[in-house]
Amino acid sequence: MEATTVVELYVFILAAFVGYQVISRVPPLLHTPLMSATNAISAISLVGSLVAAGADYSRTSTILGFIAVAAATTNVVGGFLITDRMLRMFKRDPKQTPKQVP
Repeated sequence: MEATTVVELYVFILAAFVGYQVISRVPPLLHTPLMSATNAISAISLVGSLVAAGADYSRTSTILGFIAVAAATTNVVGGFLITDRMLRMFKRDPKQTPKQVP
């Protein structure tokens, strides 16, 4: 293995560990705002994966870029669907109007 591959693997493992630790300690009240922020970050990674897929460095980078595009797109769409579902839980039903107190 080259030295750069070892460093890249180390950074990946460290990022996965730190990400898990951060997400596991989020209180339930903050999940909806964090999902919105995560969607923005996923959109940025989608742009980066599009660049990687279209750069035409090698066949391997194109295939890995395509996989990254598919994964990031799934993440963005799923995140918006979950956020929308969570926000609908807090909306009032228009058929159920509050009773007027005389």
